[in-house]
Parts: sequence; C-alpha cells; structure tokens
Amino acid sequence: MMMMMMMMEMMMMMTMMMIIIIIIIIITTTMMMIMMMMMMMIIIIIIMKNLKAVPGKHSIDSLQKTAILGTSHIIRKVQQSEWWG
Repeated sequence: MMMMMMMMEMMMMMTMMMIIIIIIIIITTTMMMIMMMMMMMIIIIIIMKNLKAVPGKHSIDSLQKTAILGTSHIIRKVQQSEWWG
C-alpha cells in the first residue's frame, strides 16, 4: 500500500513538472515571437524612412525583385569564375 502511494506521488510530481516545462516553453516561444515581430516592425520602419529620403517613387516589391535578381546575378558570376571550378 505504501509503495502504491509513493508511486502515485511520484507520478503527480512528474506530471506537475511536465506542466511547468510546457508553460515555460509556451512563454519562451511567445516571447520569441513578440521579439521577432518587433524586429520586423523596426526593419520596416527603417526601410520606409530611407525610402522617403530618396527622391522618386519606390515600392517594396520592386526593391525585393531587385535584391533577388542582384543576388542571383552575383551567384551566377561566382559560379562561372575560375575560382569556383
């Protein structure tokens, strides 16, 4: 009988520990998501400020397209070079 009670107690303690671990994981994940959202907002604000400083009409879509095309062009040039093999 005593052994059963000890086992039940251990199971309850393990369950409580698991619940605490799950709560910590949820809190940590939520905090990380909030921090990532804040960083993204800061980056967007910086981009928008810098776009306003440059004369002319700009859109984020065209900037993304330019960045992707530029990156692919650089990768292509490196692959064609003698250094790449």
